[in-house]
Amino acid sequence: MKYYITTLMVFILGAGLLAPNISYAQDEAKKTDEGYQFTIIKQLPATPVENQYKSSTCWSYATISFLESELLRTGHGEYDLSEMFIVRHTYPEKAEKYVRVHGKMEFGPGGASHDVTEEIKKYGIVPEEIYSGMTIGEKNPVHNEMDAVLKAYVDAIVQNPNNKLSPVWHDGFEAVVDAYLGRLPEKFDYKGKEYTPISFAGSLGLNLDDYIELASFSHHPFYEKFVLEVPDNWMGDEIYNIPLDDLEKVIDYSLENGYTVAWGADMSEKGFSWKNGVAIVPEARPDKMTIEEKEKWEKMTDSEKDASLYKFDKPGFEKTITQVIHQQAFDNYNMTDDHGMHITGIAKDQNGNLYYIVKNSWGTDAKYKGYMYASKPYVLMNTLDIMVNKDGIPKEIKTKLGIK
Repeated sequence: MKYYITTLMVFILGAGLLAPNISYAQDEAKKTDEGYQFTIIKQLPATPVENQYKSSTCWSYATISFLESELLRTGHGEYDLSEMFIVRHTYPEKAEKYVRVHGKMEFGPGGASHDVTEEIKKYGIVPEEIYSGMTIGEKNPVHNEMDAVLKAYVDAIVQNPNNKLSPVWHDGFEAVVDAYLGRLPEKFDYKGKEYTPISFAGSLGLNLDDYIELASFSHHPFYEKFVLEVPDNWMGDEIYNIPLDDLEKVIDYSLENGYTVAWGADMSEKGFSWKNGVAIVPEARPDKMTIEEKEKWEKMTDSEKDASLYKFDKPGFEKTITQVIHQQAFDNYNMTDDHGMHITGIAKDQNGNLYYIVKNSWGTDAKYKGYMYASKPYVLMNTLDIMVNKDGIPKEIKTKLGIK
């Protein structure tokens, strides 16, 4: 997933690690009878909101945030892990694969949740303070130039101007990435102990094989694994396929039982409004309108109807999302591989409609200080995949998938 926006950072309350913006949202709701009024049903601990800024590395931020919540859940404490340590390791692997397939694949900064867990298995992880990836004098990541340079580099290799590849092209690529992100640490001291990235990862006590990716697409058999056909799945990783109703059950069961969810989603839809802090799939319901409202609706142009649906001024009717609708959105490119976020809880609006509380990585200069509320219909409509702890999957679904 990939996307960026210019924003700032925030802090989180200590003891319960409840995001201050969540209580802020409830306070705001009390000030007015207008707009969305949210009541928190369940909010799980999360670390402070971060800012990916001008980098397309949401997949790393979302999954690292997810793993940081796992560390909180398991009593290991609060950690700020390095997103850029993972990003730094993925670039050379992408370059190697891109060259091997003669440039016939995606090469860019995007990725998926499994990139994070797989890279930690191979290379370990380090705290943010040990490897920030900030070497060019910016406060937050600015990767535009680096991404363009790296793409030009691998394209030049694929063109093969020497009629054979030189044995040093990898070294040159690594040197460019080091220049932009910094050299990787082999050893480091952290809180009075010396670690390697591998030994530090081991000290966290996470079993990375416990983290399972699931999706719901009818062009593959259910309860089996498949390769999700999106450009950012450069690893060609296999994930589990389940019906959409089961995907909803997994998200709900996971949250209800204390496990957060890494969410791969489409945020390019008109219903996704970061400014307003909500993501919705509105639907007109003339059968629920008064005679006057219906007459006014019927006189509207298509653009006026569209503007009326996406006012984000108060809760309205939303579409009922089915497996067919979800699949059509994917098949028609309406649902694309856009953004990775972190689902940390459940809320309801004043009408009783349910929403997932979503932690983003665009800083805190927004309505809910780095969080937003995504309606159930929006999540069911626009989910590419999720990552959960296997114990956050209902037993009957785990049995069908053959997961112990």
